[in-house]
Amino acid sequence: MFRATRALSKKLAPLGDRVLVRRAEKEVKTASGIILPDTQKIPSQGEVIAVGPGMRDVSGNLHEPTLKAGDTVLLPDYGGTKIELDDVEMYLFREDDVLGKLS
Repeated sequence: MFRATRALSKKLAPLGDRVLVRRAEKEVKTASGIILPDTQKIPSQGEVIAVGPGMRDVSGNLHEPTLKAGDTVLLPDYGGTKIELDDVEMYLFREDDVLGKLS
């Protein structure tokens, strides 16, 4: 899976403070075996695939992103730009839209 992730990040390089994220898969079955319906919420976690170089302020100083590829992040339920690369659904978020970094 990691090789596929690397190939996808080479195809699309985010610009500015944008972050390319693959949302975690929805769980369709609980540990006890109960199958969840399709109406379950969108997963709120994801893996950072690629990160842009950062944004420049009015003085021209570059503010580097705090996230890096491989980080697990907490995402808002809605937002981001949905894109598909090689039949893999991914989202582009601004770094400010990411709610937090999970450790």
